[in-house]
Amino acid sequence: MTLSLFDQFSSPWYMGIPLMALALTLPWILFPTPSARWLGNRMLTFQSWFIARFTHQTFMPLNVGGHKWALLLASLVVFLMSLNMLGLLPYTFTPTTQLSLNLALAVPLWLATVTIGMRNQPTAALGHLLPEGTPTALIPILVVIETISLFIRPVALGVRLTANLTAGHLLIQLVSTAVLVLVPMMPTVAVLTAVLLLMLTLLEIAVAMIQAYVFVLLLSLYLQENV
Repeated sequence: MTLSLFDQFSSPWYMGIPLMALALTLPWILFPTPSARWLGNRMLTFQSWFIARFTHQTFMPLNVGGHKWALLLASLVVFLMSLNMLGLLPYTFTPTTQLSLNLALAVPLWLATVTIGMRNQPTAALGHLLPEGTPTALIPILVVIETISLFIRPVALGVRLTANLTAGHLLIQLVSTAVLVLVPMMPTVAVLTAVLLLMLTLLEIAVAMIQAYVFVLLLSLYLQENV
């Protein structure tokens, strides 16, 4: 039973070919492409409005130097939201439940923010490792603690996204299995459980969007510290 629950998180293969690449490229095909017309359709208008609002809210606290990341982070949040949402469909695979993929996204972007800080303002970047007014006796300990917390950031980004999506998928599978088991024995309880499953699905849709936004928002905060 435990093995079957976690089988949904194994990377799918077909004829010896990993389908992870297909799962990563499919969302890009579904995005509406801008046209030369003055007025677009509703989907294109919504996409443009969402990207504009996200970019404004995320990069408003940053200075002009951080605005160069607007295209990258806006594309990343749309990509993560699409992967998370498509993974809620039946008989689909969610790539963002793989810790390796999330770390592959988090580590290079976090490292880029740290590299920018070390290159542009090394004194301020190193100053984050030692808060102002620290007693002399605590300086070595705080430097070690702040250094560890700095290197934990990309791991926390990847683990947070993986854990939230994995827990949601497991809950949906457990509740849906309970509905199928209860239908022949207790139909009334099965109907109530189905209502719970519907509410849980709506909650997971919200979690899928929120976690993608939190992932990119934390990256923007790390960028704000180093720009």
